Amino acid sequence: MDDEKTISAAMLKACEEARRWIGATSPNPPVGAAGLASGGGIIATAAHRRAGEAHAERALIEKCRASGQLGILHTLCVTLSPCNHHGLTPPCCDIIIESGIQRVVIGTMDPNPKAAAGAIERLRGAGIEVITGVEEEKCRQLIYAFAYSIETGRPWITVKRAFDENGSMIPPPGAKTFTSDSSLLLAHRLRKRADAILTGSGTILADNPDFTVRLVPDYPGKKRFLAVLDRRRRVPAAWLEAARARGLEPAIYDSPQEAIGALAALGTREILVEAGPLVSGAMLKQNLWNLSVTIRKGEQDSVETAFNPRAGIPFDTRGWKLENSLPA
Repeated sequence: MDDEKTISAAMLKACEEARRWIGATSPNPPVGAAGLASGGGIIATAAHRRAGEAHAERALIEKCRASGQLGILHTLCVTLSPCNHHGLTPPCCDIIIESGIQRVVIGTMDPNPKAAAGAIERLRGAGIEVITGVEEEKCRQLIYAFAYSIETGRPWITVKRAFDENGSMIPPPGAKTFTSDSSLLLAHRLRKRADAILTGSGTILADNPDFTVRLVPDYPGKKRFLAVLDRRRRVPAAWLEAARARGLEPAIYDSPQEAIGALAALGTREILVEAGPLVSGAMLKQNLWNLSVTIRKGEQDSVETAFNPRAGIPFDTRGWKLENSLPA
């Protein structure tokens, strides 16, 4: 068997599995795993799906056990290094060692020092071969928000804007949008991955937006924070109550900085800014952003992306593609 190619292919499968759950696992990172038999074939894939539920490694091992394939599980490929501490779940190193796995292949190391501490040494001490850095950039890009939050203490902030042919962000009278179906789908996929939405009172009063995920299936049970910038307290209490009924958790703030600090304290990993030109422009001018996604209406809408060079992006942006950071 071509070991290097086989391992790389398995890691890419693990990445695909993790990508399906971007935004579902917060405050944990999305993680995928793939299991190989000794002959090199992939026998199972799994992912961490929600904080408090099984991590990807445990989910894969239990899946193999349930199907009667645990005895042939030779190599575990996982996008993020296994945890070696007790959190909401037991250490993944425990079940890996107990399962009889002979080799663990790691995409990238967990930026959380508490989770990563001693994991590789413990696995190797148990006689398990450990390989690191396989498809590392792709694995690193999966955890963009988690890694940034761990390394800086601040949420990742994506500013999404849409412009019509005349350069305006304001929809025509009676409409809430002017973009194509594909652009609307992109907006909802961005919303699906976010833990919080930041908007302004003007957007709410003008458009009466729902801020729910509609064009793609949302993660069951996921609640999102809704930060409303409203110094003059213009947003009606009835609108906030209706937002709660839609599954959002709204709160009023006087400034972007206040909102970001409060959301960070709540464990938010990613904020999506969906607002009008004043709020969006202020976020960009004040460098309160990591990623800008700009949709421009045309015969075929175009999508432009940019990273804030001052933000300290935790991965190599040269090989980055927006599609690879979006859930289905």
